[in-house]
Order: sequence, then structure tokens, then C-alpha cells
Amino acid sequence: MAIYTRYKQPGGTYFFTARLHDPSSDLLIREVGHLRAATRATKARYPFSIDAIVILPSAIHTIWTLPEGDADYSTRWSMLKALFSKGLPLPENRTQTQIKRNEKGIWQRRFWEHLIRDEDDFATHMSYVHQSPVQMGLVAQASQWQHSSIHRNATKTQSRPLPNCSNAAPQAQLTGLNLPRVQPPKRTTPLSLR
Repeated sequence: MAIYTRYKQPGGTYFFTARLHDPSSDLLIREVGHLRAATRATKARYPFSIDAIVILPSAIHTIWTLPEGDADYSTRWSMLKALFSKGLPLPENRTQTQIKRNEKGIWQRRFWEHLIRDEDDFATHMSYVHQSPVQMGLVAQASQWQHSSIHRNATKTQSRPLPNCSNAAPQAQLTGLNLPRVQPPKRTTPLSLR
């Protein structure tokens, strides 16, 4: 069994990916209002800021900044997933393990997290978030995807293209962000197990 070690920095900025159990589902788009309500309720109980987000048919890519002194993103994801799942019908294709564990089977159990280390890392992940609908072939340009913060980020601040991103949509200006340089954690498990 793999051991998952999450690096937590209080007040840190993180990139996350959370996926539905069924990769062919479009549930997040069909129930986007429900997802937004779950996100608002989670933010009200456990504050955080959303620096960027894109909602895809079966996945969410987002960048969050946690409050100073707080590194508990796992509780936030647990609450968001639970609130979203509540009230939705059981999927038809639940596994025996999900049934045994009394899981609804909507979300994958885990999520991917990455601590943003500096402004370049932030810019790279911001571009990844906003370009995901293009990469998936859902739209020709990132600005065409309605379930993205690219619209908010482009109108909030002056924008500039990111380096090494040909045809990239404009991204939020990062000057003055003052993200600290963070040393990566020492690995406690081989990379192949992560």
C-alpha cells in the first residue's frame, strides 16, 4: 500500500486537481450551480481564496491560498466533496469497495496537490488551469470556456502572456505577488509510489 505524504505550509498557495470517479461523466458541468453552492459553503466555514479555477466535465483544477497559520486543505476538500455529493442520486456503476465503505462513489478518494513555490510556479499553474479546456479539445480558446476564472482574472488586473506558452490566453499579472520561495519537502517514499 502506498504511503501518501502531503506537504503543508500554513498560509500557502496550492494547485489542486480533484476528479470524479467516472472520467466520462459531465456531472460537474450539469450540476455547476450545486458545485458553486458547495464551494461557497466550504469557504464560509473554512476560509480560503480562489486564485484560479476551471470546472471541467469530470475534474476541477484550481489554485487556492489558505489563511495565515492554516494549512488544512484536506478538510476543505472533504467538505466540498461531501456537500456536492449530498442530494445527488447514487451512481449506477458503484464498485463493491464503494458500497462496502458506504461511499457514494461520485469522487475519486484522493486529490492532487502541489505547493506553489514562487511566481514562476504560480504562472505555470495558472496557465495550466486556464488552458485545460483547450487541451481537452472542449474549446478553441481558453476564453470560450464559461466555467473558468480566466474571465475574472483577465478583467481584474492588467494581463500579460506567460513565457513558454505559445498561443496562451492572457493571464493575471503577477508582479507584487511576493510568493516566498519554498524548498521542496524531502521525499519519504520513492517517487514511483506517489
